[in-house]
Amino acid sequence: MATTVFERRRPPASVVQHSLADTHQSVFWLDDLAASGGQPSRQVLTHNHVADLAIVGGGYTGLWTAILAKQRNPDSRVLLVEAKSIGWAASGRNGGFCEASLTHGRENGLSRWPDELDTLDRLGLENLDAIEAAEAELGMSFEFERNGSLDVAVEPHQLEWLEESLADAAGRGDDSVIYLEESAVQAEVASPTYLGAVWNTRTSAILHPAKLAAELARVAEGLGVEIFERSPVRRLETPGSTGAASLVTDVGRIDAARVVLATNVFPSLLKRNRLMTVPVYDYALMTEPLSAEQLASIGWSRRQGIGDMANQFHYYRLSRDNRILFGGYDAIYHYGRRIRDRYEQRPAAFEMLASHFFTTFPQLEGLRFSHKWAGAVDTSTQFTAFFGTARDDRVAYAAGFTGLGVASTRFAAEVMLDLLEQRDNERTSLEMVRKRPLPFPPEPVAAIGINATRWSLDRADHNQGRRNLLLKTLDALGLGFDS
Repeated sequence: MATTVFERRRPPASVVQHSLADTHQSVFWLDDLAASGGQPSRQVLTHNHVADLAIVGGGYTGLWTAILAKQRNPDSRVLLVEAKSIGWAASGRNGGFCEASLTHGRENGLSRWPDELDTLDRLGLENLDAIEAAEAELGMSFEFERNGSLDVAVEPHQLEWLEESLADAAGRGDDSVIYLEESAVQAEVASPTYLGAVWNTRTSAILHPAKLAAELARVAEGLGVEIFERSPVRRLETPGSTGAASLVTDVGRIDAARVVLATNVFPSLLKRNRLMTVPVYDYALMTEPLSAEQLASIGWSRRQGIGDMANQFHYYRLSRDNRILFGGYDAIYHYGRRIRDRYEQRPAAFEMLASHFFTTFPQLEGLRFSHKWAGAVDTSTQFTAFFGTARDDRVAYAAGFTGLGVASTRFAAEVMLDLLEQRDNERTSLEMVRKRPLPFPPEPVAAIGINATRWSLDRADHNQGRRNLLLKTLDALGLGFDS
């Protein structure tokens, strides 16, 4: 097996150790939000309440649903319940990449919904435009920067993939995808690992994840949404074939005409969805702010989001104060679909990320990481969200965003409200909305299959991208595993 660039150009162990010596196990985005004033502490759900719409989950999916529901029907009573605090999970700890794609990239979309992909691409761009416009229209501030993204080739075989991406864009008449040869991409961002890139100039943005969640909550409350924190929902009750659905917590209850489940990676209140996703742990580092000299050494003046093209890929971007977030590569599944705080502490993952960081930017040796953290991603077998209703259309759900949900959660909110209102429109007629993906198998098959797939993806990266029999079989069956 061939070695990868991150093995061939590995920095000295002392560089990695120095960079992590004083790193806090804490989410930078949440700490940064707290330093700028944080969020108000919200009440616990007690007693019984009646609502037109009740939402479970205080991340992007639930918050967008609350806002859009009030915009559609300002007189409706909308209640949102969150088990901990607003934006504490994936919505507060992701990389802050806000992508137009609703299909986890064009290649995945072409393989699953080729006849609808043009529509899905248009709807995705409209959705991204709406998020950008929301800062002004709703009076929000979440550090939105629509700088585009660079897909960088760091191995020779990945250059062919760049050419295929460019040819696909040209065939559609899309002039927003720009090819950068080696010297051009290194002029944009100075890394000796870059062999070429495509710059997607209009389909990608970056933002501050925790500030987006906090601002969505603030706007929702301004519209009249009632938000309850520290109120885990223990069960969903739907007695009879018609009437209300009820959410029951330890000390309270909501009887609502309609319910939205926006719990994503956490176990669903619907038995039918218990095998539809698996939690995959993703890891990230954040540097201290770069000095003017350090920033000049890498360029990056256009501040694009960056991702390399390996199966086990890295993603990275600049923060508003010129730190570098560097994450990805490892995607760790724990037996039994378990979600545990202790899974976030994985020294080997952080050491590997630090090593890969200094391979990417050797001119930054000596830089330290201020924060390290992890979070669970809700992965589905189709790599993107699935949708549906249950309990005689009283309950709607969306889950399975697979690491590309910052923007698509807003689209999911529109879809769920459409489904609850029984609207027959462009969104609800999509095959991606109407059909559920295949579930993951139960244990122990799930753990065996996922870990075998991870091993196979690593082998492909060491074998010029060539996929083995297992990966080819999964491709043919429309199954997958990703973060």
